Amino acid sequence: MVNATTSGGVASGSAGTSELRELGDLGFDQILTRLREVVIRLESGELSLEQSLVIYEQGVQLARRGQQLLASAEKRVEILVSASGGIEVAPFADPVSPISPGGPPGSPGAPGSGGE
Repeated sequence: MVNATTSGGVASGSAGTSELRELGDLGFDQILTRLREVVIRLESGELSLEQSLVIYEQGVQLARRGQQLLASAEKRVEILVSASGGIEVAPFADPVSPISPGGPPGSPGAPGSGGE
C-alpha cells in the first residue's frame, strides 16, 4: 500500500506514526479543514474499499483530536469564568433551533406564513 499524502494533507495509504504525531501539532481549524478533505474523498466514490477504510480511520483520528481540543478549550473557559467572580457555569443550550417549532420557514404553521 502507498503511504503518499495528497496535496490536501490526507494520506492516500495507511497511516504512519509520523502522521499520528502530526495530529498533535494541528490546530482546531486545520483539523476541520482536513476532516472536510476526508469527507470529500470518501464521497467521491473514486477510492477502493481498502483506501476508503484508511481514509475513514484518519477521519476518526482527526475527529477524536478535535474533540480533545474542544474539551480542553471548554475547561479553560470554565476556569476563566469561575476565577472571574464565581459566575455559575452551566451547560451550553442552543437558544436557536435550526427549524422553528411550526416547521420550516414558509410552511403552514410557521411564523410569518399566514397559517398561524
